[in-house]
Amino acid sequence: MTENELSKIVVNACFQVHRELGPGLFESVYEQCLYFELVQAGLHVERQKELPVIYKSLKMEFGFRTDLIVNQKLIVEIKSQEAIAPVHHKQLLTYLRLSGLKLGLLVNFNEALIKDGIQRIVNNL
Repeated sequence: MTENELSKIVVNACFQVHRELGPGLFESVYEQCLYFELVQAGLHVERQKELPVIYKSLKMEFGFRTDLIVNQKLIVEIKSQEAIAPVHHKQLLTYLRLSGLKLGLLVNFNEALIKDGIQRIVNNL
């Protein structure tokens, strides 16, 4: 399954979660519910996966944690904030670059309409 095919499934799952719960909850609640939806859809999903950071000859085993990695191809970074800051885009792009993955979804569940809270971030796709 391609990154784009996976992203369609994830976006649909985000719509389901947002329709059921609405905005205003903690990120951890949305993460758990989205994880549940994606696993139910038959996808392989890793939560809070620790990924190393390599800086020159220094390898830090625990450099950062991703919210969700879907089928080892797509990072989903979940927010529940009044507004997404420019640094959140750069954060996800850095995660993509360091992990070698090509596509990420930045999802802010704290929107009246979830379609306004989903942004694709691409790393050489």
